[in-house]
Amino acid sequence: MTTESESQGQQEWHTRSFLGGLSEVIRTGLLRLGTRCRYLPGEVLIREGDRTNHVVLLRSGFVKVTAQLDNGHEALLSIRVGGDIVGEMAAMDDGALRSATVTACGEIAASIVRESDLHFFLASHPEAARAVNRIVVRRLRWANQRRVEFGGYPVKVRLSRVLAELAVSYGHSVPRGLVIGVDLTQPELAALTGSAEVTIHKALAELRRDGLITTGYRRTTVLDLARLRETARLGPALP
Repeated sequence: MTTESESQGQQEWHTRSFLGGLSEVIRTGLLRLGTRCRYLPGEVLIREGDRTNHVVLLRSGFVKVTAQLDNGHEALLSIRVGGDIVGEMAAMDDGALRSATVTACGEIAASIVRESDLHFFLASHPEAARAVNRIVVRRLRWANQRRVEFGGYPVKVRLSRVLAELAVSYGHSVPRGLVIGVDLTQPELAALTGSAEVTIHKALAELRRDGLITTGYRRTTVLDLARLRETARLGPALP
């Protein structure tokens, strides 16, 4: 049974997220499949190299998706927040090893859905199947775009693109702008943009000086999304 607080939490899911983009009937049916669970900060939801193939539907909180590099360092690939799905690649590719580790950042409420249950549900509900396909395509396009940007744009532009995307996808409105409610450290922003930490520190300072963002404990606020997108060399934001 869904409590009032859980219902309010679902309403806050961004429409660009997997769950937020589904109709209420389909979303409710999908969430009924899974086993509810909670994760504490630092707990691993999915581990790179494992042969598991379930998916995780994030109800609240956010996670970091990381992968090990050949030199032993860890690369931050992306973040996912409440309303997102993680682990879908292994579920759609039978026998594939997990390609990344998913770790809780703060307390996480989630639903674990078995691969067999997911496939049966998708076969019975074309809307949900199309939503999964959209998510996979969007993430592959994002990864390809990042590869191009790393070689073709200066750090300030790459950082502006990441912040603009986070603001549009996961930001919530406040009187001064859009708050990105995701706690990313400067080393993690450096990893997301393929930059050195010292360079990210300088780029953040320039964006603050330009009046485009403010930064504080556990939050970054985009003050002027239109100008930030100009700095990022992006077109106007879609309505």
